[in-house]
Amino acid sequence: MATTACFIIVSRNDIPIYEAEVGVAAKREDAAQLHQFILHAALDVVQDLAWTTSAMYLKSVDRFNELVVSVYVTAGHTRLMLLHDSRNDDGIKSFFQEVHELYIKTLLNPLYLPGSRITSSHFDTKVRALARKYL
Repeated sequence: MATTACFIIVSRNDIPIYEAEVGVAAKREDAAQLHQFILHAALDVVQDLAWTTSAMYLKSVDRFNELVVSVYVTAGHTRLMLLHDSRNDDGIKSFFQEVHELYIKTLLNPLYLPGSRITSSHFDTKVRALARKYL
């Protein structure tokens, strides 16, 4: 598992709908804010790249020191963003594909309003389990 990993799902309107720190690194007080800042700064790069390719998995789109931002863009322009320090491209791609499938299942729930925050503990547990498995 990556020592540092922050996962976020951003809606097509640039609103974060899910966030999770999935790494095993020692927690610093300002680490969560730094991770959010890095991911937010990468949104412009992601938006430009998303229109130039038909690929959903954009690999590494931005770097900050030893941290890398990898992105998976869904057909509905929802961005699944992962800030990590690992080099496991196959594991990251598999993680994104399985989280995308989980996100689709959430969208199919009639009680979920698309674009609103995902607060399901089941979703959170599954994402963290996938992070342990693939990252």
